[in-house]
Amino acid sequence: MQTMQVLAPAKINLSLKILGDRGDGFHEIETLITPISLSDELRIKKSDSEKGIEFRCDDPTVPMGADNLVLRAAKAFFTTTRLEPAVSIELKKKIPHGAGLGGGSSDAATTLLVLNQFFETNLARDELARLGSTIGSDVPFFVFESAALCRGRGELVTPTKLPERLSLLVLKPDFTVPTAWAYSRWHDSREIPGVTYAAQAFLGQTFVNDLERPVFEKFIFLAQLKMWLLRQPEVGAVLMSGSGSTIFAVLRNKQDAEAIAERVRDQLDPELWTCACETL
Repeated sequence: MQTMQVLAPAKINLSLKILGDRGDGFHEIETLITPISLSDELRIKKSDSEKGIEFRCDDPTVPMGADNLVLRAAKAFFTTTRLEPAVSIELKKKIPHGAGLGGGSSDAATTLLVLNQFFETNLARDELARLGSTIGSDVPFFVFESAALCRGRGELVTPTKLPERLSLLVLKPDFTVPTAWAYSRWHDSREIPGVTYAAQAFLGQTFVNDLERPVFEKFIFLAQLKMWLLRQPEVGAVLMSGSGSTIFAVLRNKQDAEAIAERVRDQLDPELWTCACETL
């Protein structure tokens, strides 16, 4: 019985521009995404005797049925390759979900990559990405294991290299933002006076997110969190990731993360989840 233990990294959107409606229920987007050092852990065993797909997770809030992206990825892989399934998958969650960090999509993409290696099916990344696009819009990005410019609804992936590694403080309040809702509100949303939405230039990157407008309008705390972070001297840029509810601060010095985390919990929200990490 072979076993592989792998990390499935989270992601942040360094920029997210909405180009318009597609007419298929999705929006045409252009987004620069990078994996970050926060990750889930997957332990996948290939069985020689037991048939089927066995799945366990240490987080009881993760769905276990047809909505589970790891199970969907495994089923899609075995259907496509016409192999008989014989694996057990154990998932340890560290990436919060409903956060705009792509945890479920990363778990699904990592499952595809490991199964492709385990069963020596030699599917190219492009083929795995096409398979991933049937599971979720962010899955193809994670298949390439690189920062990338993603277009279409996110499934057209062009890997790229960031000019330098960014030190981050990632922050998430105790609520989630439904992605479909955020996109549906984009067209009619308005800016809140006194809140910064303009593109920010820092360390060779341009940080901008068109979904901040609809999300901040309803979830005002996120707008307050962004503006508070921008006032901190250690912070170079602040942006919401994806459709939220995660906000990330790009730091001038990575040692500053814990000091800011302590300060923000003291001044804004003692329950705020924070994580000091960096781009990969």
